[in-house]
Amino acid sequence: MQTPTLAILVEREDKIKRFVSRPYWEVHGVFGAKAGEYPGRWFNEKFKKTDDDDEHSRAERLWDEAKAAEISARCTGKPGIVTEESKPSTQSPPLLYDLTSLQREANGRFGFSARTTLSLAQALYEKHKVLTYPRTDSRALPEDYLPTVKKTLEALKDSNAYHGPAKKILDEKWVKPNRRIFDNSKISDHFAIIPTLQPPKSLNEIEQKLYDLVVKRFLAVFYPAAEFLNTTRITRVEGEPFKSEGKVMVNAGWLAVYGKEVQGEDDAANLVPVEPKEKVKTRSIEVKALATKPPARFNEATLLSAMEGAGKLVDDEELRAAMAARGLGTPATRAAIIEGLLNEKYMYRDGRELVPTAKAFSLMVLLRGLGVPELFSPELTGDWEYRLAQMEKGQLTREEFMAEIVQMTKHIVGQAKGFESDTIPGDFGKLDVPCPKCGGEVHENYKKFQCQNCDFSMWKIIAGRQLELTEAQTLLRDKAVGPLDGFRSKLGRPFSANIKLTDTFEAQFDFGQSNGDDENAEAPDFSGQTPLGPCPKCGSNVFEEPNAYICEKATGPRSARTCDFRSGRMILQRTVERAQMEKLLASGKTDLLQFVSARTRRPFQAYLVRQPDGKIGFEFEKRAPKAEGAKPAAKKRAAAR
Repeated sequence: MQTPTLAILVEREDKIKRFVSRPYWEVHGVFGAKAGEYPGRWFNEKFKKTDDDDEHSRAERLWDEAKAAEISARCTGKPGIVTEESKPSTQSPPLLYDLTSLQREANGRFGFSARTTLSLAQALYEKHKVLTYPRTDSRALPEDYLPTVKKTLEALKDSNAYHGPAKKILDEKWVKPNRRIFDNSKISDHFAIIPTLQPPKSLNEIEQKLYDLVVKRFLAVFYPAAEFLNTTRITRVEGEPFKSEGKVMVNAGWLAVYGKEVQGEDDAANLVPVEPKEKVKTRSIEVKALATKPPARFNEATLLSAMEGAGKLVDDEELRAAMAARGLGTPATRAAIIEGLLNEKYMYRDGRELVPTAKAFSLMVLLRGLGVPELFSPELTGDWEYRLAQMEKGQLTREEFMAEIVQMTKHIVGQAKGFESDTIPGDFGKLDVPCPKCGGEVHENYKKFQCQNCDFSMWKIIAGRQLELTEAQTLLRDKAVGPLDGFRSKLGRPFSANIKLTDTFEAQFDFGQSNGDDENAEAPDFSGQTPLGPCPKCGSNVFEEPNAYICEKATGPRSARTCDFRSGRMILQRTVERAQMEKLLASGKTDLLQFVSARTRRPFQAYLVRQPDGKIGFEFEKRAPKAEGAKPAAKKRAAAR
């Protein structure tokens, strides 16, 4: 599941990299009626979207600046005639949450990662008993659940936060059989996530946020649809149409649960009234120069949607639910899939955005070169998951399923065996810096950065880590790059290091002069650095090196060293930031940090602390004492190495 998920990210990043922005122009006007002013935007009334159109084509966009200027000149200062049409519209309440839709919403609203949302929902279910089972892919309730829903609403009515909406639902008798809410055919092993009869106690801030999200969705689903009056106004100036749109909330419906009132919160969307065929004055006409934008990068919310639709982004909730059977992973595993790609450095977070690394592009180039889309295609993977589900339900025989699996396996093995080319085909580029040996052009291929004029080449993957294009360019230009994280030793342990280009043009690790046992080693020059704090062993200054924080007395010739304090910049796959080391040296303790166990490969949280002997060790978060009679937990000790 990780590979097709990664393919979704790489395909989007490819589109962003290949995107060429195009300029376009819009003509905006401000018109004066008897009741006041209102804005309008020129549009092409004859525009119809076709398959042959550019994906950025819109009725209001002009690709010719001269045409936009001509419309502006012709309409400036001329009167306009107004016609308008108002149509009622409704917006149904959203469906109840399954885990994926809850993760998506929590990421969009609060920036919670999918894993954080799952962890919070699990705590609200297991520890606090205030939510139903969260690892569900259903967004409906059982058809015999009406009495339980009414009891839950009675419990919510007794709370200060949800009294009004819960009372309204009960008083209006809105809980009744409804296939959008109560439908046995839409329930698998578990039903939608809703609050329980248990009132919440001692929730922390982020637990409360997630609980509130679920409760409000639960309340909203029983409310009637929100009602609006959509107004489309056309102002014709010299025969040129300008469109103005307004939306007035007539009945808040389910939006009242979220504090929305009639007329809405955005008064600017409401248009000033006009009389039928009123003549208005053209106050101003402005031509705006704009440019098309590339597609947005995925964040966790949009990636979860894409995984649910096997690579297809679907906005409509009910259509997305219908496609979920062919999705990538399950609600319970999607968070782990995303975290796995992050942990293995196939992508990284940039704010809320998820960005694939060079390692991800390299993997996709290899798989495409081998011609085995079965291993990375989201659609094909989703289809196989769907067939597996069919077999589980008895709709597909095991023999039919296994016959197709055997056929696919033979195809994959045959492609791998028959591939004899030394160079994997792919869209590789040219580096922006010259060859350090001869000044020629350096091109990228699947395995190396290779000069086109001489024998200079440099491997792209070093100690299990692939160099990004920008890092390679820095190394060739400055003869050094780093410190870089993500390298792995032969034992599989992560480490950080600088990379330098030697006089013979070979890329080598540079761990700093102070790491060797050479009696002639020179002490590094710390004169330009600011010390992080006092050494916990000898009180001298501690400075930052490429892969460690080290006491100034622990450097230089071996015989001159009077201290041995040294702490790695990376401990158990966690980079220890400079600010955390400064805090450790000043107060004896860092913030609560997350590490990955070298033995179990599982994440855990702990503080780094200064021990009495000056070494750095772990301190685990204190847990609440167990009830009397409970067996005491075995004591555990750990030291950071």
